[in-house]
Amino acid sequence: MSSEPKVLTGMSRRKVLGLLATAPLAALAQGAAAQGLPQAGRPASFVLVHGAWHGGWCWRKLTPLLRAAGHEVFTPTLTGLGERAHLIGPGIDLDVHVEDVAAVLEYEDLHDVVLVGHSSGGMVISGVASVAGERLSQLVYLDAFLPEDGKALSDYAAVPPTRPDGWRIPVPGGIAFFGVTEPEDVAWAEPRLGDQPLATFTQPAQVSGEAHAALQRTFVHCSESPWFVEAASRARQEGFGFHDMLAAGHDAMITRPQELAEVLLGLV
Repeated sequence: MSSEPKVLTGMSRRKVLGLLATAPLAALAQGAAAQGLPQAGRPASFVLVHGAWHGGWCWRKLTPLLRAAGHEVFTPTLTGLGERAHLIGPGIDLDVHVEDVAAVLEYEDLHDVVLVGHSSGGMVISGVASVAGERLSQLVYLDAFLPEDGKALSDYAAVPPTRPDGWRIPVPGGIAFFGVTEPEDVAWAEPRLGDQPLATFTQPAQVSGEAHAALQRTFVHCSESPWFVEAASRARQEGFGFHDMLAAGHDAMITRPQELAEVLLGLV
């Protein structure tokens, strides 16, 4: 007698394998439904761009919620930050960070992308839209700088002091500076913050008004910092979609990932 189990008699091996392959996706979708998250119709591609001193690690609480709803999610770490901190140097500027993200779009062959920029990541996604706008469908500014053409982040906010080398900017005040206060979140995020290259704050952004006008744009307002209040006000005036998450604080992806997921999923 054969010891090999018989699986679903009468069903072809190919069909069985097909069902097994789709089972994890079905389980993920059920998990998202159980959390009350909107379900995917046509899957979207989210590319999440972190802000200064952070890295791709900062999206860890948010990405499972978007993926459980059936979407692709990419969280690139910009050169010199996070697990790429060993590459930090005085020559890393805004252009390098724009190239980092544009390369993800190209090498992953992504189209109709929802490109999300947090904080200084707003400078980056604005540049990406100008060089790779044909791969994008939406820009989402998550409590982010909203640059005008030819202006640098330093035109909107004072640049914190550098280290003695003149080009590394340490985190001003640790993770609490970003509104993260839960002890567990502090213990996780604090050691992952790293220095920011000065040139990423001082190089002017190249913003194509034509490329931006062709995209759906949304601003998610999370803090009362004056530069983000200003950006939020300008976004409203320019007809952006708008969401208020002021209870979340600046690092909403850490403090309120469920609420932020609902906002982002509502866009697709």
